Amino acid sequence: MAQITRKNGTKIELVNAIVEGMQDKKAQEISVLNLSKIGSSVADYFIICSGQSNTQIEAIADNIIETSYKKAGQRPWKQEGFTNKEWVLIDYVDVVVHIFQREKRELYALDMLWGDAETTHF
Repeated sequence: MAQITRKNGTKIELVNAIVEGMQDKKAQEISVLNLSKIGSSVADYFIICSGQSNTQIEAIADNIIETSYKKAGQRPWKQEGFTNKEWVLIDYVDVVVHIFQREKRELYALDMLWGDAETTHF
């Protein structure tokens, strides 16, 4: 498994745990956007992926929450979108996770919106 490697262990442990949680549930098009050098960013990292169904999106989200606690000792500050499962957001304050249905990901195009970010694809 590829990993993000940088200093500041706690955030990086969390980022890697989130990516692992996504990969375990076969998330597609996983991207880690490092926003830490962008002055107007709302977080240090956005981690984005796509799921093929509501069931898969929920499984990805649940696994991220479980894996991030087991591997990095972090619980989310807030989570949204579990009702419709079109765009689930899991907020760890400095790291924000976005799990999209493919159509919604294309519509909102966060990857393009934050195009200045250093991006790692998995």
